[in-house]
Amino acid sequence: MDWPHDPDGDEGSEGGRKYGLAILAKKLDEDEDFPLERDEFVEEHSDEPIRINYKKVVSVGDIFEYVEPTEFETITDFHKAVGNAMRAGGFWDYHPVGENPEKKRA
Repeated sequence: MDWPHDPDGDEGSEGGRKYGLAILAKKLDEDEDFPLERDEFVEEHSDEPIRINYKKVVSVGDIFEYVEPTEFETITDFHKAVGNAMRAGGFWDYHPVGENPEKKRA
């Protein structure tokens, strides 16, 4: 996929590699953006790259295919939903004890 910017360039990572939720959090203002509508966020950011680990980059849209809530009241709600989506979509190769304990744990 051709990304609108390099995920490791200044626009994507502010001069250093950042991963997953850290990149998504930079797109939000905790005081001004909440409550947040999922579909509006996806419409604005869907094609932007998110580095999952040192070798894998996916789009915001790929991750949000697995996000279930349609609205987030707080940034904490957003992080929980996106974390659950990243686990459900197989984007992370580690899992906390619980649903998939046979996979590599954090």
